[in-house]
Amino acid sequence: MAQGGDLEQLTSGAVDVVTEPELAERLANGRPLRVKLGIDPTASDIHLGFAVVLWKLRQFQDLGHTAVLILGDFTAQVGDPSGRSATRPRLTRDEVDAHAATYVEQIQQILSPERLEVRRNSEWLGTMGIEDVLRLSARTTVARMLERDDFDTRYSSGTPISVMEFLYPLLQGWDSVMVQADVELGGTDQLWNLLLARQLQQQEGQAPQVALTAPLLVGLDGEQKMSKSLGNYVGIAEPPAEQFGKLMSIPDDRMPEYYRYATGPVGEAPAFDADRPAVESKRALARAVVDRYHGAGAGEAAEAEFDRVFKSHDSPSDVPEHDVQSLADQADGDGRVRVSSLLVATGLASSGKDGKRLIEQGGVRRDGEPIADVDATVSLAELPGTTWQAGKRRWARFR
Repeated sequence: MAQGGDLEQLTSGAVDVVTEPELAERLANGRPLRVKLGIDPTASDIHLGFAVVLWKLRQFQDLGHTAVLILGDFTAQVGDPSGRSATRPRLTRDEVDAHAATYVEQIQQILSPERLEVRRNSEWLGTMGIEDVLRLSARTTVARMLERDDFDTRYSSGTPISVMEFLYPLLQGWDSVMVQADVELGGTDQLWNLLLARQLQQQEGQAPQVALTAPLLVGLDGEQKMSKSLGNYVGIAEPPAEQFGKLMSIPDDRMPEYYRYATGPVGEAPAFDADRPAVESKRALARAVVDRYHGAGAGEAAEAEFDRVFKSHDSPSDVPEHDVQSLADQADGDGRVRVSSLLVATGLASSGKDGKRLIEQGGVRRDGEPIADVDATVSLAELPGTTWQAGKRRWARFR
């Protein structure tokens, strides 16, 4: 069991540590710590931004501590502003369960199954009655709630805040009480919630958890934090070619932080050379990320595929194939189907509106030739053997 001297490694790359002396004392005691990380399974993919804090949790595991992963299957159905001006939509139980299963599978690409405790907060929150909720709500004040930045901003601007949203951080903090967390990890946007949990633990006679936050990785747009809902993310389970292609679009000025935080644990990143041409740096970064999540050599293979598609303008070697008959029910009396409908049916567009937008922007091609008319149709008889492209990285072929 590692002791004492691990403080520097565990705080490396952290933004906030509340408090460092408390963490040093607990490490010196030699007892394995219970290190909590809460995650609301509100989407199906884990991206490089969330992986930053997962790698920090892995560092705790490697030093002999227990990772306590809280799947917020109950709170995911409540709603959380999460530093944004609009609340998260509520999810159904089936949606939450599906996302949770995917999360656990993907998380094991980073966390060790040893020294890993996975809990669902429905274990304790799902059994609460109205009396329990009222008692919990009395643990803090409205004034304290309005100290949270996003609540304060929304209150000042007149944007509605529901009472339910005030309950969410209390429920999250109660998770820490129930699992007796010694440390809780989170992004910098979670600091207030982590500190509220300390307050609840103290009220219950527990030693308050150490709050340790990791930086928020900016998304591919170079402006907002990486988020699936914003479409600016790279999923850790995405295909190698998809990861490589996305990473080649990172703004040049964001390269240093991607090198530091996107390639794995802090301290294991390849060195960033500011004098190196940006395109070479991006290629090296993309290879490192793909290798990290798909194995040694996967990065070079993804790079070769990228060059084949974007330099030689060939179609990818693994284009998904579709049966023409899958479009039969969308064809008119003459056996023709709208191109916008074809895009949706093949997954090249999320909706008919999205398909028309792609066509208007010149992003749709058939066998390399652009489609210009948003109302264009195509005969089912001429589809077999054709290859379709939407944007830079989405392809489909008909058989």
